Amino acid sequence: MQAAMMKGSIPMEMKKISISEKRQITIPQKFFAMLGFDTEAECIVRGNELVLRPVKTNTGGEFAEQILADLIAQGLSGEELLNHFKKAQKEVRPAVEAMLAEAEQVAGANAEYVTYEDIFGTEK
Repeated sequence: MQAAMMKGSIPMEMKKISISEKRQITIPQKFFAMLGFDTEAECIVRGNELVLRPVKTNTGGEFAEQILADLIAQGLSGEELLNHFKKAQKEVRPAVEAMLAEAEQVAGANAEYVTYEDIFGTEK
């Protein structure tokens, strides 16, 4: 059963799916394609909802120019540059997630805060 609904001004589609004895589900093909799933999904508990969303594999792309500039400044080139670049890109998402977790601790008054400059330094 598929239904179209509205949540505020955002259209939503819903389809009832079965859960196997092994707690497995099948993502409907239309949703799978529409959202761009590949081989992995993130599973998130948000209040009393379970949210499944595609894993973003292109993490760190927004920092590509800065990563490359830093690696070139370190004297890297060719295959060595490419390998270090790939490694650095994979480290961006965990670093941002750690920063967000720390920010949540600070917001809850459970940790000391640091300033933007403490984290990123000052622009030159």
